[in-house]
Amino acid sequence: MIHFKNVDFSYRPKVKLLSDVNLQIDPGHIHGLLGKNGEGKSTLLKLIAGLLFPRKGAVDVMHFTPSQRPPALLRDIYFLSEEMPVHALSIAQFEKVYAPFYPNFSTLQFDTYLKEFEISSKDWKMNSLSYGQKKKILVAFGLATNTKILLMDEPTNGLDIPSKGQFRRMVASSLDENRCIIISTHQVRDLDSLIDAIIIMDGHEVVLNEAIDDITDKLLFRVKENAQPDASVIYSEESLRGVWQVSENTQHEDSKLDIELLFNAVCANKQRIQPLFNTKA
Repeated sequence: MIHFKNVDFSYRPKVKLLSDVNLQIDPGHIHGLLGKNGEGKSTLLKLIAGLLFPRKGAVDVMHFTPSQRPPALLRDIYFLSEEMPVHALSIAQFEKVYAPFYPNFSTLQFDTYLKEFEISSKDWKMNSLSYGQKKKILVAFGLATNTKILLMDEPTNGLDIPSKGQFRRMVASSLDENRCIIISTHQVRDLDSLIDAIIIMDGHEVVLNEAIDDITDKLLFRVKENAQPDASVIYSEESLRGVWQVSENTQHEDSKLDIELLFNAVCANKQRIQPLFNTKA
């Protein structure tokens, strides 16, 4: 569905924000996009949406070139930016203006999502609402577009704890085999039990792009009270419970993925982790 081939991007000629990115993203999954500040996560989403153009390489999205901004592609992509637009419109007016751009938009779904987020009236002016309320409206609208590609940049920022739970349930229920959802976030705990694939960026490159089942098949996540030296250990860090370890899963044991621990392990020792997985290009 989405294919990056040898993509470079920079705002300034000598400072690359993306470097030789090769990436394949398939439908039917909720992908978590992780990386430190400034790695190029938002840039990658904007390249998919056709809001930025690569300086080198090619981006293919559903057999379209996003930089050409063909209407047939744009009607099937919704991008929820981290930057919140300022609208003097009511919620109803916002829907009336923007819903026609998306042929599969469902007013019934939009109303249902708003109700679940406790947005009780479409007459509310969007510029008079809190940051969190605006975020709820735009998340609800994005899910209701029923686009084949849904891109979300820090969607849980501004949401309280109950709303984050509602967000996870809504997103999970909206996925089907033809839809691709990519969520970029620093709030990795918000993605627990939601995503089924992980993309990690480090050094302005994609260094991991794997399904969670494949990750836990190759890597073992565990905590030990007294960690002894072990050649299979790739990364470890101390906690109040003991020493958390990421190890090669040579015996194919069952373990629960810890997203934060995985991220730290990949960034600290990608030279050892990458060879365990087949490269997706």
